Amino acid sequence: MESLTELYKIGFGPSSSHTMGPARASEYFIGLFPKAFRYEVILYGSLSLTGRGHLTDAKIIEVFHGRKIDVIFSNKFEGLTYSNTMDFFAYSETNQILGHKRIYSIGGGSILVEGEERSKVHDVYPFENFSALIKDASDKHMSLSQLVYHYENPDIKDCLLKVWKSMKATIAKGLESEGLLPGKLHISRKAKFLAEHRLDDKPWEQSDRELMCYAYAAAEENASGGVVVTAPTCGSSGVLPAAMLFLQKNRNLSDDQIIDALAVASLVGNMVKQNASISGADCGCMAEIGTATAMTAAAIAYLNAYTNDQIEYAAEVSLEHHLGLTCDPVEGYVQIPCIERNAVCVLRAFDAVSVSKYLTGSRRISLDVVIKTMNETGRDLTDKYRETSQGGLAKSFDNR
Repeated sequence: MESLTELYKIGFGPSSSHTMGPARASEYFIGLFPKAFRYEVILYGSLSLTGRGHLTDAKIIEVFHGRKIDVIFSNKFEGLTYSNTMDFFAYSETNQILGHKRIYSIGGGSILVEGEERSKVHDVYPFENFSALIKDASDKHMSLSQLVYHYENPDIKDCLLKVWKSMKATIAKGLESEGLLPGKLHISRKAKFLAEHRLDDKPWEQSDRELMCYAYAAAEENASGGVVVTAPTCGSSGVLPAAMLFLQKNRNLSDDQIIDALAVASLVGNMVKQNASISGADCGCMAEIGTATAMTAAAIAYLNAYTNDQIEYAAEVSLEHHLGLTCDPVEGYVQIPCIERNAVCVLRAFDAVSVSKYLTGSRRISLDVVIKTMNETGRDLTDKYRETSQGGLAKSFDNR
């Protein structure tokens, strides 16, 4: 299993698979052919159908920075190994092909070059599934955060602190921002309103509103192309930071405690990434927001000093009850229903933790089983429900 540095990436929204992945692919290809006269990129599948709303072409052009580049949107889906597929071409001044690479954006900003074995340089954990991970922690008499620090590089806490500071900065900026989000949907920002308007809150409603305003703040920053941390993706980047900031403020937790919780959350996210997918184009929104909720529930349970079994159960409950969730962004923007889902799911993460507190001893389903099921369910979804904006809300939405 990969290092958490391959899960938590700091970058620009609105989509890790549609902007961060293509950006990394562009940098890779330019490195191979830096002196080409011109370049061409053909986008397929979800990248083609929702790329304009996700700013894919704009990000590619930005990376090529003044070089001659044509970005072509193809409607091809048949025969693709991954939904997010790109063909890069480099040409000479006489229009001869200097080189070609097919590159896949596989979620969370990660890429895979066709014909090249996926890099194992960041595989630092020797686990095939979560059950083996839990057993190893038990055998070593370690907490899950200690297990992370046992296998990761010595500077991993510094990396996590940087991630946490970036998460907080994103929320802070989102809480200060007003106006409309970019694009033709004309969606107004809501985070600042949620933060400032009490609306006769009952005591139990105040906590929910605070959680929602943090999630909205991060998700709105993502939708505007601002800096976010993939957790595990840009589109689901509001859930984990919202819960962690809420707990830090309301329980007076230190940054070190939050960093430990982020380490635990990464074990869940990377296990899903390894054995299923965190890409909405591959497995629907259950892969993105479902995984984010599971990561968040695990982090909350850890901060509650729950057992490893309870932590696993909290993550399992969260992911299980997102099975079948479609990815259907309206007009290809990461706005409807994406922003609202971040707010709803941070609340669901806390609910899952409550279930785990009382019922872990009676559970019959493991996290590994749910991850496997999510992967199978996601692959069975038709293309129109996997980030193509051809079905679901994207098809039914009326913007009149």
